[in-house]
Amino acid sequence: VSLHSLAELEVLCTHLYIGTDLTQRIEAEKALLELIDSPECLSKCQLLLERGTTSYAQLLAATCLSKLVSRVSPLPVEQRMDIRNYILNYVASQPKLAPFVIQALIQVIAKITKLGWFEVQKEQFVFREIIADVKKFLQGTVEHCVIGVIILSELTQEMNLVDYSRPSAKHRKIATSFRDTSLKDILVLACSLLKEVLAKPLNLQDQCQQNLVMQVLKLVLNCLNFDFIGSSADESADDLCTVQIPTTWRTIFLEPETLDLFFNLYHSLPPQLSQLALSCLVQFASTRRSLFNSPERAKYLGNLIKGVKRILENPQGLSDPGNYHEFCRFLARLKTNYQLGELVMVKEYPEVIRLIANFTITSLQHWEFAPNSVHYLLTLWQRMVASVPFVKSTEPHLLDTYAPEITKAFITSRLESVAIVVRDHLDDPLDDTATVFQQLEQLCTISRCEYEKTCALLVQLFDQNAQNYQKLLHPSSGVTVDITIQEGRLAWLVYLVGTVVGGRLTYTSTDEHDAMDGELSCRVFQLISLMDTGLPRCSNEKIELAILWFLDQFRKTYVGDQLQRTSKVGFYY
Repeated sequence: VSLHSLAELEVLCTHLYIGTDLTQRIEAEKALLELIDSPECLSKCQLLLERGTTSYAQLLAATCLSKLVSRVSPLPVEQRMDIRNYILNYVASQPKLAPFVIQALIQVIAKITKLGWFEVQKEQFVFREIIADVKKFLQGTVEHCVIGVIILSELTQEMNLVDYSRPSAKHRKIATSFRDTSLKDILVLACSLLKEVLAKPLNLQDQCQQNLVMQVLKLVLNCLNFDFIGSSADESADDLCTVQIPTTWRTIFLEPETLDLFFNLYHSLPPQLSQLALSCLVQFASTRRSLFNSPERAKYLGNLIKGVKRILENPQGLSDPGNYHEFCRFLARLKTNYQLGELVMVKEYPEVIRLIANFTITSLQHWEFAPNSVHYLLTLWQRMVASVPFVKSTEPHLLDTYAPEITKAFITSRLESVAIVVRDHLDDPLDDTATVFQQLEQLCTISRCEYEKTCALLVQLFDQNAQNYQKLLHPSSGVTVDITIQEGRLAWLVYLVGTVVGGRLTYTSTDEHDAMDGELSCRVFQLISLMDTGLPRCSNEKIELAILWFLDQFRKTYVGDQLQRTSKVGFYY
């Protein structure tokens, strides 16, 4: 395909990025590959950047340059330096380019910098002057500052990105060198920019100002998300994360002003931006324990807890789902990284645990709001309760007060949700079995704290709902909607009984607890009997699935051959 004139190149852009004809797009992709391989590639890219009439023309130039500088056999050093300097001057002279064009061009600079990180000319590393280059941008207009911050952000991401087409040892060597020589300076620079933002009155109507704050927060997040030790941690394993902050960063983390800065930003910014401040705080809360000695760790934890207290005492921002989700992650990370014995020693602990309990109860009652975030709150309580036997501190942990309230809120909110789901024809949470089982597994641990209260509540609710169900089965009173609601509530109750029975721990269980399990299990077996006598009218798939779950839990707990001690449950039947 001949691509000589600007017009031909712009037609190629149209077919490539916004065309709907598949044949034309395939032809355009072939032409793009030919363009990258042709000796005229650089001059054509320059033509597109300087005289192209659309953003897509500039994007095509950036795409070609990106592929050109990423080749396994690299361009000469001088040529790569020319491309880098040309792009820096280009974005500096046109700061109002489309954001996606700026990002694509900056990615080219990031690639050149990473791949040439160890290249030396006249005893100097020629591609490491990037922070000095960025500081020139930071002295310009707000638009120029934004571009400077994006350059550092894209570079940090590029350094973190494993390119599987190249030797992993080389990537690690470059990433480690970048971490040791530049990353701390980038974080300090980003924090100083954020301090400047807070020092002046914030004009949140100014879109450029908002964009700058957003890009700086993203930069901080990229710094804190860096793969410091080459572990390539699985991001989906959210609850296992420890951030391996380098020892050389200790001073930044020991200054209380660092945490205060991000808590203040959360309280000062609109939701879209305050969410990013919370994401940064999630990483701060996940900092490896060994970065501090014991008194330093206690002080750092104290500052985190003060921040939690302030957020919960001024909860307006948590009505935004993004903020709410990040805050729930933040709470879960606190318990992942700190022991219950350390938490109870914090002066504000009694007040904060009360606030967190109230926040959790409210969250469980509003089950339809941000349902994916509840997982983190239940994780927090599950881990807190599981830690109780190991706490040596004499300070009260207060979980015997609050854990039963959490259990009660979960149980009652799930039963109350059934009528709303049925009447408003909403998606039934019970149909999402993966989430239900995950939440039940978490509740299983929480419910065993003050187990007598959990059992008394379940017995009362089961009797009440089973009686209502029996009445509704009477031929003269059967309103279909009411029966459906009652069946949904019984399905939840059977799942819940299976959960608490399955949560029996051999080494802590007592005859009294086993007797309570017997009381609960007896009621499920009576329900099975009731449904069997009412067939086919009583057939309900949700209850039957719940009964199968209960029977499996019951078998594992009381019928298996691995039981350590005999229990009295068997005598109930």
